[in-house]
Amino acid sequence: MADAKVIPFDDDRSRSGGASRPARRRTGAGGPGSGRGDGSAAPVSALPGAQVPELSGVSPEAGEGGQEPRQDAADAAGSPAGGWERRIAGGLAFLRRRVTGDYDVDEFGYDEELTDQVLMSLLRPLADKYFRVEVKGIENIPSDGGALIVANHSGTLPLDGLMLQVAVHDNHPADRHLRLLAADLVFHLPVVNELARKAGHTLACAEDAQRLLEAGEIVGVMPEGFKGIGKPFGERYKLQRFGRGGFVSTALRAGAPIVPCSIVGAEEIYPMIGNAKTLARLLGIPYFPITPTFPWLGPLGALPLPTKWTIQFGEPIPTDGYPPEAAEDPMLMFNLTDQVREQIQHTLYKLLVQRRSVFF
Repeated sequence: MADAKVIPFDDDRSRSGGASRPARRRTGAGGPGSGRGDGSAAPVSALPGAQVPELSGVSPEAGEGGQEPRQDAADAAGSPAGGWERRIAGGLAFLRRRVTGDYDVDEFGYDEELTDQVLMSLLRPLADKYFRVEVKGIENIPSDGGALIVANHSGTLPLDGLMLQVAVHDNHPADRHLRLLAADLVFHLPVVNELARKAGHTLACAEDAQRLLEAGEIVGVMPEGFKGIGKPFGERYKLQRFGRGGFVSTALRAGAPIVPCSIVGAEEIYPMIGNAKTLARLLGIPYFPITPTFPWLGPLGALPLPTKWTIQFGEPIPTDGYPPEAAEDPMLMFNLTDQVREQIQHTLYKLLVQRRSVFF
C-alpha cells in the first residue's frame, strides 16, 4: 500500500473528528463537537475499523446509540431547492382544493384564500413597483371590530379601490382585509362580476354595509361614485358631492368609527380631457373617456401612467357615542358627512404640497 495516503493522528482534521463530515457536526451542549470552545484539543481514541461508521451512515459524533440521518447536500446548505419544492407542493395543494371545491366562501361570495394567494399576488407588483404606493396612518384603522373607510375616488378607471385594498391587506399589523362597496355596473360585467365577489366586494347598499360592519369587517366606500372617477382632469383633487350621507347613517347604526382616507396619484393615471357622451349612452356606461393616449393609441392607450401614489388614513371619527335614533337625524348626518369630506379634502391639499413630482 505504498500509494495509500496516511493522515497522522496529530493532524487538525483528526482532532476535530476526521471520520465525520464537518457540515454534519453536532454543536449541542455536551456533544463531542462542543469541546473546542475552551481551546483544548478533543481526546482521540483509536477505534477498530474506523471506516465502519462512514460506510454505515452513522457519524461517530452522533452520540451513544444515536444515528444521524443523511441529508441532501442542497437541503443541508439551505439552498433554494427546498423553498421551490415547498412552493410547488403548496401550489399543487391549492389547485387540488380548487378542483375538489374544498374551500370556503362567505355569504357575500368572498373567497379569502383565493384573494390572499392569487388576487393580491397579481395586484401587489402594480402597487409596489408600478405606482410605488406609500401608505401613511395605517395605525388609524382599528385592529379589531368594524370600521368604515371613506376615500376620494378618481382615475377614470377604479384602480384606486384596488390599490386601497392592497394597502390595507399588506400594511395593517393585524392582517385585516378591506371589503369594498362597489357600484351596480361592476356586478353587471362578465368575469369582473365573479372576481369582484371573490375579492370581497359587495353591492354599495346600506343593508350589506351594515351587516359587514356588525360582523366586525373593515368596509371601504367612495361616496363620490362615478362623479369622482369620471370628472375632467381640470377638476382633479376637487372632491365632488358625497351624496345624501348614507354611509354616515350606516356607520351610526353599526356604531363603527369612520376613517377618512385621502389618495394622491390616481388622478393622473388617465388624464381625462374629454368625454364622448353619445358613445357612452350607446354602450350603456356613465362616460367614455378621452385621454392623451386613448383611444388614439388603441390598446396601448389603456396603459396607466406610472404616477407615484400616496394613501393616507386620517384620525377615526367615533360614532358609538350617539343614541340609536341619531341615524335618522338628517342634520347630524349632514354635519358628519361634511366633517369627513373636509378632512379628506384638507389632507389632499397637504399631500399635494408635499409631493415633489407627479411621477417621483
